[in-house]
Amino acid sequence: MLEPRSTAALSETVDHSLVLLTVEEAARRLRIGRTTCFRLVLSGEIESVTVGRLRRVPTDAVPAYVAKLRHRSAEAA
Repeated sequence: MLEPRSTAALSETVDHSLVLLTVEEAARRLRIGRTTCFRLVLSGEIESVTVGRLRRVPTDAVPAYVAKLRHRSAEAA
C-alpha cells in the first residue's frame, strides 16, 4: 500500500510545463537558500532574464548551472 504524501512533498512537486522560474523556485530546485540563489543570478553564474520588472530563471539554466559545477569539480580533481 502506498503511503500518503506529506505536505512538504506536495509543495515540492515540479511543474515541467514551466519555462521560467522565479529565483525562489530555482533555489528550491537547487536546494540552496534564496539569498545564495539571488547572488548567483546577479553575478551571472545562473542565467536569468528580465520580464518587465521581474527577474526569472529559464528552467534549463538550473541543470546548466549544475553541469558547470560538475565540470569545474572534475577539472579541479
